[in-house]
Amino acid sequence: MFEAIRGLIRDRVLETVHAGDMRLDRFREPAGDPGLFGPDSVAWRVTAHPVGMLTGGFAALMLQSLHPLAIAGVADFSDYRTDPLGRLSRTARFVTTTVFGPTAAAQEAIARVRRVHTAVRGTAPDGRAYRADDPDLLTWVHTAEVSCFLAGYQVFGGRRHRLTAAECDRYYAETAVLAESLGALEVPHTAAEAAAYLERVRPLLHATPAALEAVGFLRGFGRDRLERTATGVLMNAGIGLLPGWARGQLGIRRPAFVRLALDRPAARALSALFDWACGPSQIALAARERARPLGERSRSLL
Repeated sequence: MFEAIRGLIRDRVLETVHAGDMRLDRFREPAGDPGLFGPDSVAWRVTAHPVGMLTGGFAALMLQSLHPLAIAGVADFSDYRTDPLGRLSRTARFVTTTVFGPTAAAQEAIARVRRVHTAVRGTAPDGRAYRADDPDLLTWVHTAEVSCFLAGYQVFGGRRHRLTAAECDRYYAETAVLAESLGALEVPHTAAEAAAYLERVRPLLHATPAALEAVGFLRGFGRDRLERTATGVLMNAGIGLLPGWARGQLGIRRPAFVRLALDRPAARALSALFDWACGPSQIALAARERARPLGERSRSLL
């Protein structure tokens, strides 16, 4: 019975996040290729933690929505309302490919996104023009995203696995490579630079109707009760990762007691359930085997 339950949970997670297929073959070859970061990177550690990434991802979407030009592009071009799972799986594929994939696949994924960005341009409701390949906008989207991913890992990755201050700086420096490859400029390379950047852009941020609509959609998403419950746990935990000023701008009033005494324990329980059902990241394991030096791979086959 327990194996059947484990299988059901594993299949549901696979279907929801990876559209039913992690396509592990993409991560196994070519032998000896460490990819853009390699198995000893902090980026691998952070990205391999599912609940840290999911809570951080929800927090990032909420934080990113506060930039009027960023959310205008989402409102005009994204299909998140009609195909939210498709959007999730495409985002997950880009993140896993660029972090864990072989070098050529990561570079191809970056080039593909750059091509898509050239067509995403328009006019926001406030009359300002926007374009997805704007270096300043790319820096905002990236910094909001990785700061939330890091926060999710630090809170839900377990006390024994928390990153040191130096490792947090390494994470920003490593992931800055992705943002710069996409065309971002003046990307933060340390935690202090990221904090200073977020403080500097605060006057540019506010909740537009499109932002409130997107956050409302996220908070109510789910095809059935099970999915709505899991999404609610992850969203509430993601809300707790946001800075207080961001929650205030989005009109989210969730007392600190609830965030700490209810939301975080619930997300940790969900994390334990995922660990039991899914085990270690299969993508990370496949990538780690690929990245082993050729001599070590040969000896392991003897």
